[in-house]
Amino acid sequence: MGSAPTHLVHVSLREQAVTVIRQGLITGEIVPGEIYSAAGVADQLGVSSSPVREAMLALVNEGLMEVVRNRGFRVAPISDVDRQNIYDLRVTLEVPAMRSLAARGLDEVERERFGDVADEVTESARRGDRMGYLEADRRLHRGLIDLMGNKRLTNLVDRLCDQSWLYGVKDLSDRRLLDASAKEHRPILNAIASRDAQLVERLTIAHLARIERCWALGREATAPRAKHPTSRAASA
Repeated sequence: MGSAPTHLVHVSLREQAVTVIRQGLITGEIVPGEIYSAAGVADQLGVSSSPVREAMLALVNEGLMEVVRNRGFRVAPISDVDRQNIYDLRVTLEVPAMRSLAARGLDEVERERFGDVADEVTESARRGDRMGYLEADRRLHRGLIDLMGNKRLTNLVDRLCDQSWLYGVKDLSDRRLLDASAKEHRPILNAIASRDAQLVERLTIAHLARIERCWALGREATAPRAKHPTSRAASA
């Protein structure tokens, strides 16, 4: 968490801690497998342990962290089945929502506002700024869903986005796919503004599928490679 803020103001400390820790989880600054104490994280943030412990427990409830008894907290492991379930849920929820949004369209103010955020996402990706990418990407996805006026849907999709990016932002950045993912937002916005529901559906599915492809690349990169039989024979 080297780039995390060194101090938090005394306004909603728990929520600020949730934001900082969530970003650390998703960008990989909080490392899977390592155990983090509330006191240690609180010391880095310049606050007492209580709001940080509450923040970590909130992230446990979101499925992003897990409690290690008498030791602290660590990143919750995500299996391939978990990832597939998250992807399926996002397609089930977000694709119809984006189709409905296309039927509604965007007014000029909304087009400009979300266009500016899409530019932030693209610029952050270009700089390799994973934290900036994450923050802008969250604002864009959450803001579009929020236009539907269903807070439960917004909160659920927001949580699924976090779980999607767990281990994902670093993989995308390392494979130069972050930039490609960022550039997919503008065409989606244009399709929504032009009320082309079929195009919005195709683009949204393709956008969500990119994170699944990233997971597949990650599995391939970490999978042990079997030696070719002739190699063993030659070395014998």
